[in-house]
Amino acid sequence: MTTANNTLQKAGSFSDRLHTMLRADLRRLRKTPHFFVLLLTAFAMPVLILVMTTMVGGADPQAGSAMPLFRNTWQVIASDSASSMNAMSAMGGITGGTGASDAAGMMDMTAMMNSNLMYFLTAVFVCLFIAEDFRSGYCKNLFTVRAQKTDYVASKTVVGFLAGTSFLLAFLFGACVGGAASGLSFSLGAGGVGGLLLCILAKVGLMTVFAAIFVLMSVIGKGRTWMSVLLSLFAGMLLFMMIPMMSPLDATIVHAGMCLAGGAVFAAGVGAVSNLVLKTGSLA
Repeated sequence: MTTANNTLQKAGSFSDRLHTMLRADLRRLRKTPHFFVLLLTAFAMPVLILVMTTMVGGADPQAGSAMPLFRNTWQVIASDSASSMNAMSAMGGITGGTGASDAAGMMDMTAMMNSNLMYFLTAVFVCLFIAEDFRSGYCKNLFTVRAQKTDYVASKTVVGFLAGTSFLLAFLFGACVGGAASGLSFSLGAGGVGGLLLCILAKVGLMTVFAAIFVLMSVIGKGRTWMSVLLSLFAGMLLFMMIPMMSPLDATIVHAGMCLAGGAVFAAGVGAVSNLVLKTGSLA
C-alpha cells in the first residue's frame, strides 16, 4: 500500500501536475466572486480618477499649483522617464534651496495615482485566493496526495499573474473611457504607440515579480488573510517606487526585456522560498 501511494504521489512530470492544478485553479478563478469585483474596481478606478481630478481642476483654476492634475489620458497609465525621476527625488527628500526644493519635495499625484495601484489590487486577490485553500482544508487534502508542493506554488503564481494582468488591462480600458469622458488629450508624446505598448509589456513582466511575492506572503500567513494582506502590502511598498523607473510611459525594448526576463528569474527564486515554507511549516 505504501509503495502504491508513493507511486501515485510521484506519478507524472512537473508539467503534467502543473497543468492539472492550473486547470483546477482557472476553473475556480472563473467562479470566484471577488475576482470580478476587483476587476470591476480596476476598470472604475481610472474613470473616477480622471473625471474627478478634471472636475477639481475646472472648479478651481488655482488647484494646479498645489495639486498637479492630469493633462493627458495616458498619465493615468504611467509617468514618463523624467516625471519618474522627479518622483524618486521627491520621495528621497532631496533638499537644498527654496524654490527648486519645494518643487522637488512636492509629490506629483500623477506619479502615484496610476496603473501601478493594480499591483496592490493583485495582492488582495492572491491573499484571498490562497487563504481560502488553507481555511477550507483543501491544502491538507492536496498535500496528503502530492509529495511535492512546487506545482501548487507555481500554479498560484500563474493565476496571480493572470489576474494581475487582467486588472492592468481593465485599468487600461477604463483609462480610455475616463479620458474620453473628461475630455483629456490622447496624445502619446515622444514615446508614441510603441512606448505605450512596451510600457504595458514591462508592467506585465513586473506583475510576475509581485505575484510571486504575494504568494510567498500568503503561504506565510496561511488562513490568516489579514496577515497575508499586511505582509503583501508592506513588501509591495518596498518595491513600489521602482515600478515607474522600470516601466515608464516612454519605455523602450530594454525596459520590457529586463522586466520580462528579470521577472521570470525573480519569480522562480521567490517560488523556491515559498516551496520551502510549505515544506518546513505547518498547514494551520
